[in-house]
Amino acid sequence: MLLPMLIVISRWQDNAGECAMVHTLVPSDRVEAAAVYGRDGEKIGTIERLMLEKKAGTVSYAVVKCGGFLKGETHHYPLPWNSLKYNVARNAYEADLTLEELRSGRSELDGEAFDWGDRSPVYQYPQYWTV
Repeated sequence: MLLPMLIVISRWQDNAGECAMVHTLVPSDRVEAAAVYGRDGEKIGTIERLMLEKKAGTVSYAVVKCGGFLKGETHHYPLPWNSLKYNVARNAYEADLTLEELRSGRSELDGEAFDWGDRSPVYQYPQYWTV
């Protein structure tokens, strides 16, 4: 049985006198805790976890953590993975919505009470959730 070959494109990037290898792939632990900014340039929150499609092996959505510590209560919101774009200059992800628009959608407020794997049609999401 032949296994598909994984090709990683890399290049060296000079950043303030330092060289670093840049890959097209990123490990999940580097994505978790990455900042997410809205289209208005304001920070929405950070990526708490990625939800993967078991059979396809693809990222379905990111759970974005908003608030906490000095900002009051912490809330978690699901964002479709394909709605996030990585900004190299900012070293963060950007979404095409604002924090207020995100807050108008479904969130997890009670720890483990929200079933992150359930995306049945019973739940109504704002228009920006559709693909």
